[in-house]
Amino acid sequence: MTLVITDHERAALADVAHFPLLAAITGRRSRRFPVGGQIPAGALAYTSRQPAQSLSEVERALLLSVAGGVTGWNFGITHNPSYSPSFPNYSGSATGRSFPSAAGFHTSQLFFTDDTGTYLLNNRDAPPREFDSIEQWIGQTADSYVRISDTRLQLPREEPHMEGHNLWIGNHPGSVLAFPIADLAEHLMENLWFFAANGYPIIDDINGCVIAALQGFSSLAHFDDPLPLSFVEQYTLTEASAELAIAANNGVLALQAMGLGGWTYDGLDRLSVLRGVGFAQDHDDRWPFPNVTGLPGYFETLSPPHVSSIAAGVEKLVARKFALGGPFHPDTGGPWSDTPKVRGSALPPDGIQELVTAEACYIYDTFGKLPGTVPTVHVLMYLQAQHLDTEFYDAFFAPGAYLPTHADHQTRWHTGC
Repeated sequence: MTLVITDHERAALADVAHFPLLAAITGRRSRRFPVGGQIPAGALAYTSRQPAQSLSEVERALLLSVAGGVTGWNFGITHNPSYSPSFPNYSGSATGRSFPSAAGFHTSQLFFTDDTGTYLLNNRDAPPREFDSIEQWIGQTADSYVRISDTRLQLPREEPHMEGHNLWIGNHPGSVLAFPIADLAEHLMENLWFFAANGYPIIDDINGCVIAALQGFSSLAHFDDPLPLSFVEQYTLTEASAELAIAANNGVLALQAMGLGGWTYDGLDRLSVLRGVGFAQDHDDRWPFPNVTGLPGYFETLSPPHVSSIAAGVEKLVARKFALGGPFHPDTGGPWSDTPKVRGSALPPDGIQELVTAEACYIYDTFGKLPGTVPTVHVLMYLQAQHLDTEFYDAFFAPGAYLPTHADHQTRWHTGC
């Protein structure tokens, strides 16, 4: 979409640019009560006297840029003495975003929903563009929206779909609900790749099995000291969770500068959210929960049925790394004074691809999914942004419950729009 910015909003953006980082950190609080909100009972019972108010397109674009916008080139991992002078070939994307990702894997994408619909911020591999202002940056973000649905994500307001303390406010009308989602099939492949490049195979400690197909890789430096599969999969889940949480927390810091209410939380049921967006899922008696595999046409993981086979999924991973546009193709742009030299010096995929394919195929064949013990698609943290009802805080809190940016928000952002 083309983002239209008024002079009034332009001035508000300039104010945000000068808001101190430490003030955002020390002033961060979960401010859950919005205009249009209601707490029906209890010591804080209150009904807002104002109607629900949606974020403007500019407010939304700024918030999403901070949570998941493209910020430049990924610098990659600089050095590994084990195979120097080759450049480490861990990264999954040449593009840097507003949040870090383990070894530059970048397997997550940001989804969001509001009163206008449900969207994907499709910029994971978007090449960075030069921008001289916040306006250009958030315009780039707005250009990357892909509409999935013309309605807000529908979640039943009851447990287990929402935690009980979120029933009154989660995904509230007027709010923006943003949530990064990770492809753990790809993230696991990236970790298998990472460890293989450093000379480590895996062993199936869950079933007490040595993976027979790995016997042909006995020349690996650490072949006799394999890593337990349970460790690698827990490592994968933890790394991805950190990525999702940092992206959401970045957005919360922006709320303080913008003078918006909101908070970050995990109290929405993962399967309910993914089903609500339209993700596909598989069932198997071996699993305690259905396994979500992807969203056809929008978020297709490197696991069947979105690829024809696990081997085909690894081939897509290799292409993402080494084909044009990937971090290890000499003709991909980049941050270095001699980018082709740096990218072209990466450790080649020879041998690594075969080992990762053998390991990933074993996991899929043994457990019926990839990863074998954690979900294929992972969502954890939710960033909710909404216009704050300061009258509620004036009624129940001591002075200082909200920042000057909250007190002045309507004047700064909306008067004259």
